[in-house]
Amino acid sequence: QAPRSHGLDPGPPPPPEVRYEGRAPGGVAIIVEALTDNRNRTAGEVRSYFSKAGGELAANGAVSFMFDHVGSIEYDAKVASEDEMMEAALEAGADDVATTEDGHEIITAMESFSEVAKALEAKFGDPRKAKIIWKPQSTTMLDDETGEKILKLIGALEDNDDVQNVYANFEISDALVAKMGG
Repeated sequence: QAPRSHGLDPGPPPPPEVRYEGRAPGGVAIIVEALTDNRNRTAGEVRSYFSKAGGELAANGAVSFMFDHVGSIEYDAKVASEDEMMEAALEAGADDVATTEDGHEIITAMESFSEVAKALEAKFGDPRKAKIIWKPQSTTMLDDETGEKILKLIGALEDNDDVQNVYANFEISDALVAKMGG
């Protein structure tokens, strides 16, 4: 006898996650995370964005070694002083805390992400953001012309419906950030 379903239709399974890695002008490494039910279409679209920008899609592992896959938990600056956040984060098992006037970013190993997030939540409430990211180990400072190309490439990638996250290892001038509306 077949089991009865009780009318709960789980619906279609979510589309699989895929990761693309590429190199862009100026030696910039980019990781693109996407959810897609059509890998060929998404890969073609991502490849065309890189080509138009003068870059290229690379094999998985070609640039990801330049990034750390870590947990990132962000809080507004007003929830705690830099010292209070540092003490609480390290006590919870975090690896690092970066504080700016915009807020606190707590970095954890993926293995301890969940427990660090829970400990900080208990002390400071819900974070502004908490997710697993690709954090560049180092960044490359770009001239404004190259920076503009990279920002346009990232914008095109982020506009794609399948693309969830884009990570890159570059820095640009404050003037270019202001010019591009960042």
